[in-house]
Amino acid sequence: MNRSDSLDKLNKVSQWDIIIIGGGASGLGIAVDASKRGYRTLLLEKYDFGKGTSSRSTKLIHGGVRYLQNGDITLVIESLKERGILKRNAPHLVRDLSFVIPSYDWWSSPFYGIGMKIYDMMAGNLGLGKSIIISKEETLKLIPNVNKKGLKGGVIYHDGQFDDSRMAITLALTADSKKTALLNHCSVEKLIKDKDEIIGVEFQDTLSSEKYKVKGKVVVNATGVFAEEIIRMDQPDIDKMIQPSQGVHIVLEKKFLKSKHAILIPQTSDGRVLFAVPWKNYVVVGTTDTQVKTASIEPSPLKDEIEFILNNASQYMSVKPKISDIKSVFAGLRPLAATSNKKSTKEVSRSHKIDIAPSGLISVLGGKWTTYRKIAEDAINAAISINKLKKKKCKTQKTKLFGYKKRVEWSDPMHVYGSLKKEVEALGGKTDNISLSDKIYITNNIIEWSIIHEMALTLEDVLARRTRCIFLDAKESKRIAPKVADKMAEVLDKDQKWIDEELKNFNKLIKNYIV
Repeated sequence: MNRSDSLDKLNKVSQWDIIIIGGGASGLGIAVDASKRGYRTLLLEKYDFGKGTSSRSTKLIHGGVRYLQNGDITLVIESLKERGILKRNAPHLVRDLSFVIPSYDWWSSPFYGIGMKIYDMMAGNLGLGKSIIISKEETLKLIPNVNKKGLKGGVIYHDGQFDDSRMAITLALTADSKKTALLNHCSVEKLIKDKDEIIGVEFQDTLSSEKYKVKGKVVVNATGVFAEEIIRMDQPDIDKMIQPSQGVHIVLEKKFLKSKHAILIPQTSDGRVLFAVPWKNYVVVGTTDTQVKTASIEPSPLKDEIEFILNNASQYMSVKPKISDIKSVFAGLRPLAATSNKKSTKEVSRSHKIDIAPSGLISVLGGKWTTYRKIAEDAINAAISINKLKKKKCKTQKTKLFGYKKRVEWSDPMHVYGSLKKEVEALGGKTDNISLSDKIYITNNIIEWSIIHEMALTLEDVLARRTRCIFLDAKESKRIAPKVADKMAEVLDKDQKWIDEELKNFNKLIKNYIV
């Protein structure tokens, strides 16, 4: 995947079959679907692949336990099916993770046990493991440092875990082909119309400031919480369609969850569920659900949200985490459907909607990582239905994602590269395989690979999304940033001025992840 090659294709293709705006889960999924059907595909991302919501999840590929609680059966069934498909197509990125629901009331275990059995039944032959009710002793054995006071027992169930940003990069690499061009750091400024029909877009390369006009048979808006901005380029007077909801996560050291199992906290003070999930030798705890007025590419965690997570999580941990224990904190925005009533966001459906405007603009509204493939299939089929694209069959149910490898060692931080692991390690000399930090794993050959093969162009691209350093330990990421910048400058042939500017931007960004 090479940015220069993609830019060159702009001069060679007079009309694209499909132009996708947005390089998150939905946009990249659409690019994979379109490229596998053989369409000439152009994807434009304003920032970096997965920069927004798509890199800020709970790191779960799940069937939707909380959706089952809300009675959204259709979405649960769809999610469970897609979870199974994704694990089958990307076994190097998605794994089975067992969850323990601790019970502190006599009725809790039977109640949740029945619910999870229904969950298993809905999954059918794509299930990951059977749910079982366990005793107090078994619960303590699985999660030794769970709060023992009043503990009655627990329930075990299974869901999927993944690395969201690495999945985004993998989708981009899977989509990459002779007929496909993917560009990050390219901002769509205008929709091109012929009378009332959209026939292309105008965009600017934010790195070079060069402007482009490109034509396409169909334009798909997959910009998540920013979808309204694109829609208003077409229909300035539309009603509000999206209500952003902020979800915050905190990251703690592994000592707060001395287990390979995750914890599902079934009832928080606001009626939501809360997860404590082991991830890359750390623990991710979240999430919140806070309505916000406007969408931001770098949403700021609120003090109240952080305290909410700490207060609710501490009730289920024998070692109670404090603010000073937080290694990183991050916020993401869910693109929920706007409603006229004052329904709480936890009650709003997480299902997606494909909107087709009179101009032919196709917009993806809502959705989530687990169902990205189905969202993409629906978006392409919508374009076919309005005669924008020649009918071709969807192939992604059985498309193996880039780097496909059946068995990986999950404790190895290099497992995310799948079958490409040895190629990444072969870059540079032996010393280039030594991590720059003893807390978070990043090496010089990973940095080089990120630039050459994964289109990483900024310090943030490398430390936030090609690796997950910022999301794991923000202070340590700040410490090693100068070393990473030096290596990037060497590979990209940049000078000290570039290094200084990158460090300046990075140090401003990292403040949002440090409590």
